[in-house]
Amino acid sequence: MTATVSSPSTSTNEEQRVVLYGISWGTYESLIADNPDQPFPRVTYDRGTMELLVNASTEHEDTNRAISLLVDLVAAERGIDVRNVGSMLFKRADLGRGFEPDTCFYIQNEPHVRGAKQIDPVLHPPPDLVIEIDVSRRSLNKLPVYAAFGVPEVWRVREGAVLVYTLRLDGSVRYDEGSPSRVLPPLDGETLTRFLADGLAMGRAAWVRSVRTWAQSAAV
Repeated sequence: MTATVSSPSTSTNEEQRVVLYGISWGTYESLIADNPDQPFPRVTYDRGTMELLVNASTEHEDTNRAISLLVDLVAAERGIDVRNVGSMLFKRADLGRGFEPDTCFYIQNEPHVRGAKQIDPVLHPPPDLVIEIDVSRRSLNKLPVYAAFGVPEVWRVREGAVLVYTLRLDGSVRYDEGSPSRVLPPLDGETLTRFLADGLAMGRAAWVRSVRTWAQSAAV
């Protein structure tokens, strides 16, 4: 087994990730079983490679909350039902993969999980949108994991920019980068980046009003 660590700092205000290689599925399952309902570590597993987000920075958490609130606001103003299942664990032994996102939403598939007390990744559809906050340059590339589950769209935040990845419809299990959002139009990467910057700089009440105003007036 080998490992890489994204940051040697022990500060609780700095993001720390550990990537381990040569990890069995059984070891992965034992780790997540030992930490039920805990916010950290957040674990991603990809056929023997395992990343642990040990703790998140203030920047990470502020960004995650701003983007998540943006989804809720835009969806509400456009009359779209969504279900935010947060960092819920998704794992499938048949794929040899598992992930705990920063936040994920059911949007088009919301009716299929509405009222479900326990979402089963084998029986239920995947979330329509995964939000990934990436402030570490040494983090694991999780796009192949999301694609294997069939997640239609990923919003990755890196260096203040929001990149939209949409799953190809040709069956190739790959994402196209830079496309407009298909799960929550008319949002796109440029608009998301602008709203994120405003959300981190403005007072929250004024920002919420600006998002709602935009959502009401934006044409699909």
